[in-house]
Amino acid sequence: MINDIHRAAYATIEIRAAAGDYPVFVGPGLLSRLPVVVSTYAPSERLAVISDDQVGPIHGAAAAEALVEVGHDVTFLTFPEGEGSKTRKSWSMLTDEMLNAGLGRDCTVVAVGGGVTTDLAGFVAATYLRGVPVVQVPTSTLAMIDASVGGKTGIDVRAGKNLVGAFHAPCAVIADTALLTTLDARNRAEGLVEAVKHGAILSEAHFDMIAHSAEALIGADPDTNAACVAASVRLKADVVARDEFEGGLRQVLNFGHTIGHAIEAAAEYEIGHGRAVAFGMIAEARIGERLGVTEVGTTDRLMAALMSLTDGTSLDVDPSEALRFLKADKKVRAGRARYVLLRRIGEVAHDDGWAHDVDDATARVAVTEVLSGW
Repeated sequence: MINDIHRAAYATIEIRAAAGDYPVFVGPGLLSRLPVVVSTYAPSERLAVISDDQVGPIHGAAAAEALVEVGHDVTFLTFPEGEGSKTRKSWSMLTDEMLNAGLGRDCTVVAVGGGVTTDLAGFVAATYLRGVPVVQVPTSTLAMIDASVGGKTGIDVRAGKNLVGAFHAPCAVIADTALLTTLDARNRAEGLVEAVKHGAILSEAHFDMIAHSAEALIGADPDTNAACVAASVRLKADVVARDEFEGGLRQVLNFGHTIGHAIEAAAEYEIGHGRAVAFGMIAEARIGERLGVTEVGTTDRLMAALMSLTDGTSLDVDPSEALRFLKADKKVRAGRARYVLLRRIGEVAHDDGWAHDVDDATARVAVTEVLSGW
């Protein structure tokens, strides 16, 4: 029966991981194949389906019902929607409910939702009874393109975003692009920012494809989105396979995130991740151009590609607060944040390493400028 999902999928991408390779199935209508995927890649009688309270009643409940129908014992858990739930408190609540349900080490977590769910439920799976399998069912563009692939899980703390977490690769990922029709256009657009990032750092052709197909992608055309998601996953898969635990090359995936995460934290997570990363990419491209590392005109190309994907080109965020959070970034070395800088669209600058030291004054100017408008 597993051959059915291979035939139904627009694409199947194999991800190499230390704990074992896993497939990412991409295409419209794949959620119905979840029971087959679970039984094949994470065979467990008892399951914890985890979703937020917005996605849960729609896709989470459908997933749980489909799994119950084929004989699984399902514990269905939800948490409040939004980045504000990616906390120790939510992690504690979910793990306590799993313990109260008597779920043992032979259980599997099925994460159904967007980026917050993939990160939080993935971290629950990574830490519950020292680690249980997880199947990721991303329901947003961001989660399909980025958060569900690569094994990064985590939660936010007061000092910053994703500062507590673990590498815990899924057993399988189902990216059903038909589910994107249930999102509003703003969420679809923001999720595409990560695809723009993949193009900016790895493939000019992918970058141009997104720019030329933006209307169809934001409009949730399932086939166009399947092509975009599959291409982005392939690009990320190649990087992850070569550097799963972020010792070197994988750092390139942080382009725009050093400043983007600081902006998110300074805004108390009241702006979307995609929008924050868009501003972060523009700021980091400006830094690169000022330092003579990045080809002149790169920032302009980024702004043109991102214009239709962001809700406005300025943010009411205190630059000094964003700069304060930069000091808490995971990539800080010797008290200074480090930045991924482009050589040009499709290529990252790599001299003595994939991340670069930037003096505080240059970073301050770039952050202040981008927040005031681009």
